Amino acid sequence: MELSTDRIAAHLAGEPLRPAYLVAGAETLLVLEAAAAVRTAARAQGIGEREVHDMEGRDADWGALAASLLAPSLFATRRLVEVRLPTGKPGTEGGKLIAEFCAAPPPDVVLLVIAGEWSRQHPGKWTEAIARVGHTCIAWQVRPHELESWIERRLRQRGLRATPDAIARLAQRIEGNLLAAAQEIDKLALLAEGDAPIDLARMDALVADSARYDVFRLVDAALNGQPAQVSRMLAGLRAEGEAVPALMGMVVKELQTVAALARARNFAAECKALRIWDSKQAVYKRALARHAPERWQRCVVEAGRVDRIAKGRVRLGEEPADAWLQLERLLLAVADKGAIRLLAS
Repeated sequence: MELSTDRIAAHLAGEPLRPAYLVAGAETLLVLEAAAAVRTAARAQGIGEREVHDMEGRDADWGALAASLLAPSLFATRRLVEVRLPTGKPGTEGGKLIAEFCAAPPPDVVLLVIAGEWSRQHPGKWTEAIARVGHTCIAWQVRPHELESWIERRLRQRGLRATPDAIARLAQRIEGNLLAAAQEIDKLALLAEGDAPIDLARMDALVADSARYDVFRLVDAALNGQPAQVSRMLAGLRAEGEAVPALMGMVVKELQTVAALARARNFAAECKALRIWDSKQAVYKRALARHAPERWQRCVVEAGRVDRIAKGRVRLGEEPADAWLQLERLLLAVADKGAIRLLAS
């Protein structure tokens, strides 16, 4: 059975612990809270012993985990065994072990698998095995159009209300950073007074600007086709004293990746060759639908020009230009099909 992230705690409080749980997703806050809900339920039902196994890459020791699952508890009648899978892929050996555990779970062990990456291609026989004897909880990414509703639910959970424009302002300031949103809402719960809804002026007075202006999110905003986000993030980076040359390495790398994908005959094969995670492939697909291959190559060439301008290496005959303005034009052209005319001819 699949539980939602906002209902898992209430559900676990109303039933005995199952033998196995899977908590997965790219939304770090929601994964952390769902896993914490399982731990809280375990403690409430008398499980005091907890083991943690980090199963990452070549360091994953599935043999040690198998021995642990079969070993009797030392200090308690039951114990919680956590298996952390950063990629969400246990491989053949790990998947078989988890499935075998679920086929005949020992009475003294509760298995909690926590995965940091997840997509609809991740489930397999091992996840089906967990679902048969326990629960799965997937923290799907909160989309931009869902963020305000998520904030409103979070406020209600903390006993708070806010006007629609105040909620929109908080969503704008945290820029999709759910961890920052949770921190700000917790602070509101401490500082807000009275039962009246928090209005826009009060929200502005109480909430700090926690938007994450970093180059990774900047490039993702451009590839996702969000020109307004691009302009706002660039303004934030510039205000923070960031330098254009420090940004260009990632900008050039991402544009070269998209250009390579645009030229490829087989998208999936090229993604595998470039070692692109499943969670990032959707971003590239959206970008590729916006421009033809030759336009992506033009963006790569323009990125090189912006990099030269930022480093003061203007070629003979080129006019000096504002590197920030040129970078904004480049990323707006990436984000908006009609803005390609902003690029230098």
